[in-house]
Amino acid sequence: MKKLNIFLASAMAVLSLASCDINDVQNVGELSSSTFPVSKEDGEAVLAGVYQNLNQVCADPQMSFLYYAQLASDDMLGGGGVNDKLMQADDLLCNYNADMTNVFYEARYKGINRANTLIEALPNTSMDEDTKKSLMGQTKFLRAFYYYELASMYGNVPMRLKPGSEAITQGNIEDPWKQILMDLRDAVDLLPATKSTDGHVDKYAAEALLGRAWLFYSGFFGNGSTLADLTSTTYNPLTSVELPDGTTLSKENVITAIDDCVANSGRKLVDKYQNLWAYTNRCTVEDYDYTKGQGFKWVEDDASQNPETLFSIKFNKFASWDTTIGYANGYALHFGVRGGQNYGNTFPFGQGWGAGPVAPNLVKDWAAAEPNDARRDASVQDWSKVETYKKGGWADFVQETDYYAKKWAPISCKNDQLKDGYSCTFENVMYPGNWDVAGKENMQLNNIHDLVLIRFADVLLMQSELKKDVAGINEVRKRAGLNPIAAYSEEALRNERRWELACEGTRWNDLRRWHIAAAALEKQNGVAVYYCGQPDKNTPHNGGYTARYNATAGFQKMPETQVALGTVKQNEGWTGADSEYQGWK
Repeated sequence: MKKLNIFLASAMAVLSLASCDINDVQNVGELSSSTFPVSKEDGEAVLAGVYQNLNQVCADPQMSFLYYAQLASDDMLGGGGVNDKLMQADDLLCNYNADMTNVFYEARYKGINRANTLIEALPNTSMDEDTKKSLMGQTKFLRAFYYYELASMYGNVPMRLKPGSEAITQGNIEDPWKQILMDLRDAVDLLPATKSTDGHVDKYAAEALLGRAWLFYSGFFGNGSTLADLTSTTYNPLTSVELPDGTTLSKENVITAIDDCVANSGRKLVDKYQNLWAYTNRCTVEDYDYTKGQGFKWVEDDASQNPETLFSIKFNKFASWDTTIGYANGYALHFGVRGGQNYGNTFPFGQGWGAGPVAPNLVKDWAAAEPNDARRDASVQDWSKVETYKKGGWADFVQETDYYAKKWAPISCKNDQLKDGYSCTFENVMYPGNWDVAGKENMQLNNIHDLVLIRFADVLLMQSELKKDVAGINEVRKRAGLNPIAAYSEEALRNERRWELACEGTRWNDLRRWHIAAAALEKQNGVAVYYCGQPDKNTPHNGGYTARYNATAGFQKMPETQVALGTVKQNEGWTGADSEYQGWK
């Protein structure tokens, strides 16, 4: 009997199907695919377990693809302390220890196995057809997303499409992507043409992820699937792909889906770019010099729904050190300000582990290309302009720069009820009372603002890229207060994606699919950094960025535990001593 063990906190994501209330919690016990799902409620409980895998990975964000994508890109360096070698290894495309990312690898396959259980069971239930289609569409979306992250991270991952625990082995490196595209095509067809209002993924989220997956697959594999093909500097995107069921998905099919998302999703651009980010929350906005008096209002104030979001991970007040760490936004913690200095020194940006210092080359390129772009200051804090900021972290900060990413940061707020005058997170004030065992004022567990994975601006830019027109680009530029561009070009599109989506985790796969990764990463060599508070240079390690990218195509090392099991072969570029990071100095 196949068992699906689910511990569900419905507030974890309004994604969990039970409630949109940030204060609710519900437990669901052990479910068996031989008897479940029968009713709609049973099916929703199983699906909640598939969604829960989003939060499971947030418990150890440093091992995830999203974390790697941030640090490996030319948006950010690695950061962290002298002993946080994983962070620096991610940036340098190196490895640190045998199983650096195995927790993520195994977690995503747990989510996939839960999805497979529901996909197999649904056709044999007596639910009404509309309910079946909705549950099946959401489940196929989630399976596609989990495989999207695995295939982006590791390349040729084994494809488990049926529930079970037997060993599975690799096929062709392109097989996962064809399955991802087919699952998303099916999700688009299955889900109703109505906007989700309860945090679940909907038809339009599936269309958006289909666009993202298509653009990556068609570009990255446009020259072929060998290491030389994937690291070639020639950009020659595919226009169609044969799916596992024998049908063909074309670029025109994807354009149709993206056009529908733009026209009918009910999403829109937020009026002011700054309103997307938590530093404009009502508890902080009028105390922050950059935002006070500007009329900014965070779109998620008091658990409001962000009209620009198509897909996000939700969090709640029930994070604890037991099994529910992932109910807190661990990415905010990791990208928080390193060093434990007074909150007033870095206000409104809260404390954390110092991952992902913004690469100076991003700021330099941006200022040169768009000197009047207000999104730059909305996205990046220049510490050199903050007299109270103290460099060095705990006298151990590696690859520190003068620049800090604002978007995913923990955000503090003033609080006269506390001795030092600040709450470690604004959520403690916005959502008072009823915090779980960790309690209030816990800087590690009290970040619960959304982690947005796909937003409408991204869809508009995908539309422009697919159709090679300026409509979507110019709509995004209009919000930024910039003049429209007259004609489409790859350079204009690529720049617009870089500025609009800076430090949101999309840049890494953009670089890879456009076949410009090595050249872009090389611009990080020699940029100004600080080591333990002292001026330093970002120096090449293990042969440098270009050598490491060309050796790996940006794929991570397969966890040695998985290689030892015989289910996967080690990826190219990861068997020699030159792949092992030994430390900054």
